Amino acid sequence: MAITFYTYPKCGTCRKAKKWLDEHEVSYNEIHLIDSPPSKDELAELHNKSGLELKKFFNTSGVKYRELGLKDKLADMTDDEKLELLASDGKLIKRPLTTDGKKVTVGFKEPEFEEKWQV
Repeated sequence: MAITFYTYPKCGTCRKAKKWLDEHEVSYNEIHLIDSPPSKDELAELHNKSGLELKKFFNTSGVKYRELGLKDKLADMTDDEKLELLASDGKLIKRPLTTDGKKVTVGFKEPEFEEKWQV
């Protein structure tokens, strides 16, 4: 199972997720989320496969999210506008973002990783 692991090396949650993947010998392709964020189309596909609402893809605790005042703006935005915004700046995306092309996890919760990524 080829996993794509979008991460930000300075992120503590990403480091915990990476450690979990390594400890459980799950192979992955690591992509720097800030330098190479997924495209709008890739994000749309991930969103559809995740079963999550699009708001869950936003890094709501991030500086950029607060600077842009997105807490008050997201409700009035279309999904297309949200996807455009996410694709424009990797810092807006909740991390890590992990997928095998069929399943998707956003953020790191150990029980969820065990369920989705344990081989």
